[in-house]
Amino acid sequence: LPAASGLVEMGAHWIHGPSPGNPVFRLATSYGLLGPEAAREENQRAEVGGHPSLPSVTYGSSGKALSPTAVSEAHHLFDTLLESTKAFRGTKELPAPSVGQYLRGEIAQRAPALGGGREDARRLQLAILAACFKLECCISGTHSMDLVALEPFGEYVSLPGLDCTFPGGYSTLPDCMVSALPEGTVLLNKAVRTIQWRGSFREEGDEARDFPVRVECEDGDAFLADHVIVTVPLGFLKERHQDFFQPPLPHWKAEAIRRLGFGTNNKIFLEFEKPFWHPQQQLLEVVWEDESPLEEPKTDLEANWFRKLIGFVVLQPPEQHGHVLCGFIAGKESEYMETLSDEEVLGTMTRLLRTLTGNPRLPSPRSVLRSRWHSAPYTRGSYSYVAVGSSGDDIDALAQPLPEDPEDPR
Repeated sequence: LPAASGLVEMGAHWIHGPSPGNPVFRLATSYGLLGPEAAREENQRAEVGGHPSLPSVTYGSSGKALSPTAVSEAHHLFDTLLESTKAFRGTKELPAPSVGQYLRGEIAQRAPALGGGREDARRLQLAILAACFKLECCISGTHSMDLVALEPFGEYVSLPGLDCTFPGGYSTLPDCMVSALPEGTVLLNKAVRTIQWRGSFREEGDEARDFPVRVECEDGDAFLADHVIVTVPLGFLKERHQDFFQPPLPHWKAEAIRRLGFGTNNKIFLEFEKPFWHPQQQLLEVVWEDESPLEEPKTDLEANWFRKLIGFVVLQPPEQHGHVLCGFIAGKESEYMETLSDEEVLGTMTRLLRTLTGNPRLPSPRSVLRSRWHSAPYTRGSYSYVAVGSSGDDIDALAQPLPEDPEDPR
């Protein structure tokens, strides 16, 4: 979306793992949509495991920057434990059903020795680890890592390559793809009400041919087809599949929809007249020093929703975006944020940044823009994940075509 002095991405932001094995990267390269940095072979070969490090500063809730050494130690432990989850893929004997429970169990065993055994250093390490959990919630698109199944978690494969962005915005990619199609092929703002998928339909005046599928739109238009590929978000399917498809989906597919998880990850963009961060800083992380992954999180959303914010990415380059921070927040706190006004969000972000930097006179952002993916009726959230009680087989079930035989149990 055009905003501030340039462009911000309300949805997809980066190409993760931009290397030859990534079809999005190959397409973007073929259309000449990426900057020179993304094309460098050393950038494509970089193995970052899906967690590229950015030059960063970590602010604590006490109003000062935290020790980089302490932050690095906690992040290294968390990343090591996260990597160890891959060992459970295909295993029947699991130490815990969820990623969150497993990680907390491992951290609890190591807790007495954290920070060299000094109580203040140990508490700080736990607080940083609590922030790592919030980041992983954003990456997985979940409210809590306790909802994410441990066994299939290792199925996710990270491609090599340093994350890159589209200088002209992510929409330049589909624009190029659509330009190769005949005019009028893609219809926008054409919301579908119902897909009738097991029938015998005819075009008016054509008695010679039957179509098995009829797509009815909200505006009353209808389209007949031999096949329909449905790519709506899982959140929409969870809410609407029973009346969206006629007849209803078979039990095995409906159960896959029910079991898989779908959550919300929102962005909060803050535009500043002048940057208060150093030019080399690309990430401002947030740590609440009174938190620990071994303690129950605060549940009062009205009072504490902003604590789920993981921090802010500095949009680069400033010549394109202006001086803009992009905050990320997941889960129920993210959904609660959608109910607030722009003025309320702006005020909360101003107070938060003043607290973190220890500067009560820090200028307020001059504008705020945020996504509302949970409120959007055709998305109802952002990302799907393999939830506790589901498996990769459920993803396969969603991808399978509907059977022509109504008795097909799959």
